[in-house]
Amino acid sequence: MTEPPETEAPEEQGAANELFTPGMRLLELQTQHRALDVRIAEMYEFAYKNQILLQRLKREKLLLKDAIERLKNEMIPDLNA
Repeated sequence: MTEPPETEAPEEQGAANELFTPGMRLLELQTQHRALDVRIAEMYEFAYKNQILLQRLKREKLLLKDAIERLKNEMIPDLNA
């Protein structure tokens, strides 16, 4: 049985001189979220075939959504400082 790829593997293993800005990271997370959304929608056509994979994809999508919200909150300047 194969495990789904981890959500943070490729983009955080970049070259040492390659830095991701928060905006770039946000765009990457949103792109992954949309791709998962499309894949989940396709899986619903045959949901009875692989419920476990469908649940894993939904969980991964939710984790991405949480990461996107955290990153958006970090990008907002603290007005009380």
